[in-house]
Amino acid sequence: MEYQVLRERLCRTPALAGPLPGFDPRNAPPEPGPLFAHWLADALDDGVPEPHVMTLSTADPAGRPSSRVLMLRGFQLDAGRLDFVFASEAASRKGRELGANPYAALNWYWPRHGRQIRATGRVTALDRRAAREDFLGRGEPSRIAGFTGLMSAQLPGTDPYPEYQRARVRAREIIAADPQAVPEGHTVYALRADEAEFFQGDSGPDRFHRRLRYARDGERWTRGMLWP
Repeated sequence: MEYQVLRERLCRTPALAGPLPGFDPRNAPPEPGPLFAHWLADALDDGVPEPHVMTLSTADPAGRPSSRVLMLRGFQLDAGRLDFVFASEAASRKGRELGANPYAALNWYWPRHGRQIRATGRVTALDRRAAREDFLGRGEPSRIAGFTGLMSAQLPGTDPYPEYQRARVRAREIIAADPQAVPEGHTVYALRADEAEFFQGDSGPDRFHRRLRYARDGERWTRGMLWP
């Protein structure tokens, strides 16, 4: 396929075509947590595909960013605080970057609703009990995957599939011998939001996208609108 043809197709592909739900920021709650819960419930109720899937962005000590898609394992609302929970291998690239620079950003995009949510904040690793509960609460295929190789590490050779299969066999043996086994590096993290933005796309001719931004100020939240 010629790149020019592909570019033309890309330019003709509609975005935020609608119909999209309305959103009046004047009726939004004073804190971002209840609004996140409301939008997530809307996505689940309307069958939005994989609404728990999000993009996590981290940066290394030199400030070079990297992003990947992973699952939200839960969220917590407590005294106005908003924590987003996810899990990873501590020795993976994201785990190493969070160890060196514990600030990160999260982003959700739900095309069916034209909604985007982003959050930034400091990330902390939860205790081993949380890691154990998270890992043992997964299905067997996921637990086998957790013992298969080292996440983000280089696979050897030009045809790494046989090595991967051998690692899968070893992982199955570990789980069979001890169904309660948990990888040493399996870690549950929580991002405590200090900023959250809710974007509601507008499919009308004005394209007046609503962007409501919350910012943590000590023990309270402030909020305001952003230009589209």
